[in-house]
Amino acid sequence: MSEKAKLIRSVGASMASTPADKEVLIGFDGFIDEIIHVVDTRQSVDEYTRIPTIAAFGRRISDAAGLSCNIEMVPEKIKLGGNGPIMANNLAMQGFGVRYAGALGADGRVHPVFSEFADSCKEIITVCDPGHTDALEFDDGKIMMGKMHTLPSVRWEAFLAQRDLAALQERIDAGSLVGCVNWTMLPRMNSVLEGLNGLFARRPSRGKLFIDLTDPRKRSREDVGEVLSILASLQSNVDVILGLNENESQQVAEVLGTPVTEGLPDRAQGIRTALQLAQVVIHPTKGAAVATEDGTWWIEGPYTPKPRLTTGAGDNFNAGYCNGLLSGLDPEGCLVSGVCSSGFYVRECRSASREELIAFMQGWAEVDGGELP
Repeated sequence: MSEKAKLIRSVGASMASTPADKEVLIGFDGFIDEIIHVVDTRQSVDEYTRIPTIAAFGRRISDAAGLSCNIEMVPEKIKLGGNGPIMANNLAMQGFGVRYAGALGADGRVHPVFSEFADSCKEIITVCDPGHTDALEFDDGKIMMGKMHTLPSVRWEAFLAQRDLAALQERIDAGSLVGCVNWTMLPRMNSVLEGLNGLFARRPSRGKLFIDLTDPRKRSREDVGEVLSILASLQSNVDVILGLNENESQQVAEVLGTPVTEGLPDRAQGIRTALQLAQVVIHPTKGAAVATEDGTWWIEGPYTPKPRLTTGAGDNFNAGYCNGLLSGLDPEGCLVSGVCSSGFYVRECRSASREELIAFMQGWAEVDGGELP
């Protein structure tokens, strides 16, 4: 048995013996996701061939420049969406006590697409209607077409209108982790981070804050620089874990002026050192890296070239990584939990229960940490 297989087996055994008995607060977005296939050719009323890749889709569009074209989109399903709800749903399925704050419906009423998720949570705080995403799925990735006109309502003052400061402090004090995701699409998210910082400063023990900026390409360098500065200030009061996909890590490194190294562990360490955060995690599709003050780690994941669903894979990685943190795993063990969580999701089109996640780990260890179907 390889060292990698031993590691995977050890992580599974550790999680099997650790109850998911902690509380978390996750936020702060909310979307209705419409999963869509793009038609290449249609054989009949019921049969069609998909455009397989983003590159092929791009060619179809660029070939129509100066002309016109008709592109058929087939809705496959409608599901809860938003980085926060998908991440929180995973943690709820793992058994953790989840409180969710975000955009799940106006006037405190939860939209029906989130009703099952809401029933699994200890508490829901919703300040506005969700956004809507048309998620175009391809074999090599996805294109997310977002409608976000409701989301400027997500701001610190809106949460204070739902729960007073003392109530919010109580939830921060009781929780083991706060997860903040989708900063990019929440234009007033900085106010939430600054409000949380005040609560963390008064918390009796040091907590953990996981944050994923979520594709900040459309935000200005000044905006990205400002939120990175806020994260650095948060580190004074809470252990900040910054999660990034590969593209996001390049954008952040460029804003910080740190080397955009080919090696992702070194890139993660450069970002972490510049901001003096507790951890920086980078998760491309084929693996994941993490940097802490004690060093760096990398693991090749259970990659599949034919995922059944990719929308939400990164959020399930984030949930899996946080699951590892909450289960007391070291950074390398958290990477294993993260890649297995996303690996299960892209194959099964849903998040794993704790038992299913552990079984997935055992199956991966049995093939020596190599390829899985």
